[in-house]
Amino acid sequence: MQTLAMFPGQGSQYVGMGQKLLEAFPATKATFEEAEDASKVAIRRLCLEGPEDELKLTANTQPCLLTVSVAYWQVLRDELGLDIKYFAGHSLGEYSALVAAGKLDLGRAAFLVRQRGEAMQRAVPAGIGSMAAIMKMPTDQLEALCLKHSEGPFSIELANYNSDAQLVVAGHKEAVKALCAEASTLGARCIDLQVSAPFHSSLMQPARSYMEPLLLESTFHQNDTHIIPNISAFDVKDYSPRFLIEQIDGPVRWMQSIETAKALGCTRFLEVGPGKVLTGLVKRMVPKDGFEVLGTDDIVEAIAALGQQS
Repeated sequence: MQTLAMFPGQGSQYVGMGQKLLEAFPATKATFEEAEDASKVAIRRLCLEGPEDELKLTANTQPCLLTVSVAYWQVLRDELGLDIKYFAGHSLGEYSALVAAGKLDLGRAAFLVRQRGEAMQRAVPAGIGSMAAIMKMPTDQLEALCLKHSEGPFSIELANYNSDAQLVVAGHKEAVKALCAEASTLGARCIDLQVSAPFHSSLMQPARSYMEPLLLESTFHQNDTHIIPNISAFDVKDYSPRFLIEQIDGPVRWMQSIETAKALGCTRFLEVGPGKVLTGLVKRMVPKDGFEVLGTDDIVEAIAALGQQS
């Protein structure tokens, strides 16, 4: 059985994440301390105590989610002896995937995602951009609408290909509002997302410019694990920082990544980290027969269930 280890992105965080992990596996404290030293963020306090408004600030969310997800992976690996070849992460989660795959050191990743979060927050002034989830609209039709509503002074792009039932657009607030109004008349369901910036759109260009030198000077290790990067959705063994650079202002091709994993022979999809966002998305994309989609939000229960399988 080939397994894809999947790591969640922003939106999966919640106050209290990691508490059961730290209580049941106190050795993970060292992981939190390493990430805290590198990012200069009070990760344990934010994860365990919040407050929520502080945790959901992009510059805080990113190192917190990275750290908790990596700690989950380390426990799963050590307790169960997991030997996984394929890794992927949703947006921010690609950094967690790289650490788990042994291609990027945790300390460097924690530093990078703190910088990434701050750069994304600075890139677009508050109130200029927004994002919306679009349901019940074919991809090609939504892509055409994005082009149509980018003809004037404002722009809008498809930012997340989450599944064939859920796509996300990002751009200028005026363009997002206009596109959603038209999409609704065509039978789509549109939901405004409560985010602080239009992530994965061309408005993130200033963040990309800031992050590019930091990523290019980072060390990415070569080994036998494989990553499916968001920006290409192709299977990659020799990872390049260009994937993370282009991801900042480019789309997350998640449903294409899952199709790639299926083509590689993956029949088990394991979400490693807090929340159940990716588990929910992938369950809609793989057949019930012959495939397994598992979450690890309750790490103790997950280890028990996976242990019984092995």
